[in-house]
Amino acid sequence: MSTYTKLNKVYQNAKVLPLYQNSRYVLMSDCHRGVGNWNDNFLPNQNLFFAALQDYYRFGYTYIELGDGDELWENRSLYQIIQTHSSSFWMLSRFYRECRMHMLYGNHDKKKKRKKYTDANLKEYYCESCDASVGLFPDIEVVEGIRLLDERNGIDILLAHGHQGDLLNDIWWRLGRFLVRYAWRPLERLGVRDPTSAAKNYKKKKRVERKLSHWSEKNGVMLITGHTHRSVLPDPGEVMYCNTGCCVHPRCITALEIEGGRITLVKWSVLTKPDKTLYVGREVLEGPKRIKDYFTEGKQE
Repeated sequence: MSTYTKLNKVYQNAKVLPLYQNSRYVLMSDCHRGVGNWNDNFLPNQNLFFAALQDYYRFGYTYIELGDGDELWENRSLYQIIQTHSSSFWMLSRFYRECRMHMLYGNHDKKKKRKKYTDANLKEYYCESCDASVGLFPDIEVVEGIRLLDERNGIDILLAHGHQGDLLNDIWWRLGRFLVRYAWRPLERLGVRDPTSAAKNYKKKKRVERKLSHWSEKNGVMLITGHTHRSVLPDPGEVMYCNTGCCVHPRCITALEIEGGRITLVKWSVLTKPDKTLYVGREVLEGPKRIKDYFTEGKQE
């Protein structure tokens, strides 16, 4: 099944969330939370992620994770991932309890599409500090797509991971997982790049992005994905394909913020004050840009 056909199916079956002028959404993707070993790419940025979540929680944002939140190709145990990054999951559980968290699955955590799996692994976790099981995301539904819809202003945004239609990352994802777990993971220590990954293969990344852009252009729908790890926020009048980037960049994480009818690409990193003390800070990379302008520009053309 092609990327175009697969995204059409995702769009038709997507969960719909309202998009109002006062809506606040933060979109992140590709955390790849691991088990704290040498190839846990999230580990160096876990404090950045936690600090960013604290800010977004305090300012009333709804957190949406666009897939590959947990690295389940290289690791078998989601329980061990949760224990390793318990502070991040605790913060996410606060969003969830207030109905301010939604989760998509990607190719690396596709197992979360099964309700039986999420019930067994995401319902609760063991809190060492209180020596008891604590609720995590009871009854969570991890979906393939979400639409942010503002019917009044004709704004329609599809959120998906971006792996849809890719042979090894979607259709044959079990084979892709096998290759990563048993072939490329050991070779990564020797500096061999994983050819199945759009994030680590430049030609594959460009090919994936062309397919995603094509779907957005043909359907007149803004498409926001992750998967390639390359952040994108176009100008109004250009193809409405956006990308959150990822949480495993060296020394920073990136996110897309939607607030007050505008969209902004930001990064969180460790910054230095004039007195040389360190702090976690937010920097704007692109925007803010009015979402309505993307759709009015398209109509004018």
